[in-house]
Amino acid sequence: MTPVEVVRGDGPVVLGLPHTGTWLPDEVFARLNARGRALSDTDWHIHRLYDGLLPGVTTVRAAFHRYVVDANRDPSGASLYPGQNTTGLVPLTDFDGAPIWVEPPTQAEMADRRDRFHAPYHAALRAELDRVRARHGMAILYDCHSIRSRIPHLFDGRLPDFNIGTNEGTTCAPMLEAAVLDICAGAADYATVLNGRFKGGWTTRHYGRPADGFHAIQMELAQRTHLTDENAGWDYDADKAARLRPYLTQILETLADLAPQLKG
Repeated sequence: MTPVEVVRGDGPVVLGLPHTGTWLPDEVFARLNARGRALSDTDWHIHRLYDGLLPGVTTVRAAFHRYVVDANRDPSGASLYPGQNTTGLVPLTDFDGAPIWVEPPTQAEMADRRDRFHAPYHAALRAELDRVRARHGMAILYDCHSIRSRIPHLFDGRLPDFNIGTNEGTTCAPMLEAAVLDICAGAADYATVLNGRFKGGWTTRHYGRPADGFHAIQMELAQRTHLTDENAGWDYDADKAARLRPYLTQILETLADLAPQLKG
């Protein structure tokens, strides 16, 4: 199994897909309990949802599941949200706080997974961002995510549909943040928040350096926007997706259209 799948395009936008993979090495699968083997914390069908929306886009997708190692966590193990419930570089629980392992990985095994999976994903993402920046004078990373609408262990109430993360405006040019927010806020029947519970994961925070020509935005979609049911089964809802995809297309096309204004 190739841990990272890259599709190169000639445009200024790169899609990061760190959590859509469902592949597990045999030795990892064998040590998960029944709850862990359900893979409930997958970003279900996000690669399908974004497929074909923007000509010339580059995609970098982790084929491995986040229970192997989470490609959107700090490789040092530092928490992205100190003081709040979250999952780590190698999750020991699911999003509901329930254990997922029969035999949890050791620190040495976690370090090995970081080297074998996390590092190659980010080496590929770094290479594509550098390539795009060399071609266009800048690069825009749009990090694609989804999550269940209600997870009391992680946040109160029901999550908005569009959760835009720019780490309080530090990871991209203000015009990009404003453009994405404007499109989402104008989307009929969808709720939007900017830098709410999800402000951007390690990927967005690490690569988003506007002064150096690298702009990053995370989009965390509530899974009710494109799944038939957010419980086990996690089926793709073609009708819901058909309503959502035009807004996602508008976002990506707008980012690409604004790119020439961001050249250093």
